[in-house]
Amino acid sequence: MQKRKLGNSGLEVSAIGFGCMGVSFGYGTAMALEEGVALIRSAVEQGVTFFDTAEVYGPYTNEEVVGEALAPFRDRVVIATKFGFNLDPNLDPRGMKGRPGLNSRPERIREAVEGSLKRLKTDVIDLLYQHRVDPEVPIEDVAGTVKELIQAGKVKHFGLSEAGANTIRRAHAVQPVAALQSEYSLWWRKPEEEIVPTLEELGIGFVPFSPLGKGFLTGKIDEKTELSSTDFRSTIPRFAPENRKANAAFVDLLAEVAGRKGATPAQIALAWLLAQKPWIVPIPGTTKLLRLQENLGAADVELTADDLREIEAAASQIHVQGARYPEHLEQMTGR
Repeated sequence: MQKRKLGNSGLEVSAIGFGCMGVSFGYGTAMALEEGVALIRSAVEQGVTFFDTAEVYGPYTNEEVVGEALAPFRDRVVIATKFGFNLDPNLDPRGMKGRPGLNSRPERIREAVEGSLKRLKTDVIDLLYQHRVDPEVPIEDVAGTVKELIQAGKVKHFGLSEAGANTIRRAHAVQPVAALQSEYSLWWRKPEEEIVPTLEELGIGFVPFSPLGKGFLTGKIDEKTELSSTDFRSTIPRFAPENRKANAAFVDLLAEVAGRKGATPAQIALAWLLAQKPWIVPIPGTTKLLRLQENLGAADVELTADDLREIEAAASQIHVQGARYPEHLEQMTGR
């Protein structure tokens, strides 16, 4: 597996990471512990060195799976986790009932880190993200608290998720931000407006989550696909059946390019992201070994300048139907 550096931080990771959330949260029934552990360890064996989790996934259970899985390989991998919520043990995985409120107060950050360290079976977190910007807590206080945790040896690098450009600048001035994690894919390109130029200027890496459009860009989901009530996509406007039908044009585009390249639509979607900047590291997730292998194969797909121009020209003619989040979740982003 090729390696990439996240901006100027010196943090080197596999060119494609593994988003672990779906192993135990958000996409229906959680995998059994032993199955999740086996899948994550298989990713390590195939060269993945970058694993993403968060205390809110479960809550807590995803970090436990990741910690158990990676304990034997701790010196070979980079573990990223996140803080930023008041957690409710009865949290609905669709993010609707009992959803957690934001909380990035310094004492909550320190409490979250202690819990994450225990669940991850480690004495240091490689990359600690603020999961969502808390408007009640100045970002300088958040960055300052993480700076203290770095000085204490409990954290190595600081990250932000779904933060706006001004927030990134303010945080970076207090404690250098190693990476921003935000949604970015061929069907969510808003980061290109302000975020990508800001990251390039400041030397910050970019870790796109949902690089396959929450599974839609794989071509395995259409308007007839039944989404269970425990699958959070069932609450997303973009996944309404009529919108899935309209948005299939993206999959058709990817499939056309994939056919010529001897690849799959998912691999083209990931290869497109990798081609945007050398400091972009997508973190697709899956619960299936076959899909894991498929995703990692994207690192070997080379898109030429002509390929990229073709994709750009075709994509510019497609208008995405449906919001990417319900309104209450969208309000937490881009601050």
